Amino acid sequence: MPNDSASRQATANQLGEVILKAWTDEDFKQRLLADPATVLQENGVQIPPGVGVKVVEDTNDVNYLVLPAKPTNMEISDFQSGDATWCWSYNVVGCF
Repeated sequence: MPNDSASRQATANQLGEVILKAWTDEDFKQRLLADPATVLQENGVQIPPGVGVKVVEDTNDVNYLVLPAKPTNMEISDFQSGDATWCWSYNVVGCF
């Protein structure tokens, strides 16, 4: 998991590139859905040993909300419910 701001930003950028490629290349998207860890690693996203990866695709009829794992290195009580954007931004790249 990236532990500094630069690493987290680099991972976010890599994931953005993967998403863009999946939107524009159907074969790539099918490979990403079938074998996400391999495809992500081929595109520079480091997957820690022992970590599984699943990719699901939102559609017009079904949207997925991923409930992130509770961070172990922060106090949830430090955050206000009206300012929860940290949760998504932390976890979107905190998993790799």
